[in-house]
Amino acid sequence: MPLIIRPDDLSGDETRDLVAAHLAGMLENTPVESVHALDIDLLTAEGVTVWSAWVDDELAGIGACKDLTADRAEVKSMRVVDRFLGQGIGRALLRHIVDDARERDIRSLWLETGSTDNFLAARRLYASEGFVECPPFPPYAADPLSTFMTRQL
Repeated sequence: MPLIIRPDDLSGDETRDLVAAHLAGMLENTPVESVHALDIDLLTAEGVTVWSAWVDDELAGIGACKDLTADRAEVKSMRVVDRFLGQGIGRALLRHIVDDARERDIRSLWLETGSTDNFLAARRLYASEGFVECPPFPPYAADPLSTFMTRQL
């Protein structure tokens, strides 16, 4: 089954529903003050690019990249549809974001993810793709429920 990753303007119901599910999932596991996921309005803002991953015309996942400066960007809103978990969709999206960042002369990627066991798979994915833990980066502050990571490109 071929995987297609394409830019997404979040105008489709499927991707909008996945963004809503992502936010709801974050709020189920994390107090609101520690949730840093972007909503639809913030994901469609200037400087943010969203991609969706599709398998046989079925939405499998989303991922985004938010420009921080001319040469730094942040990985945002990585989410895989439950039925596609464990099939490499998240890794493919992350690699796509890394490749796009390189093409745009981004020199470093940054991310914030949860520090609880619910986010262990995400932290392992990021680490396996070369991200290392780091201190909080602007606009974040230290938070025991957050893990911050970066990767030089």
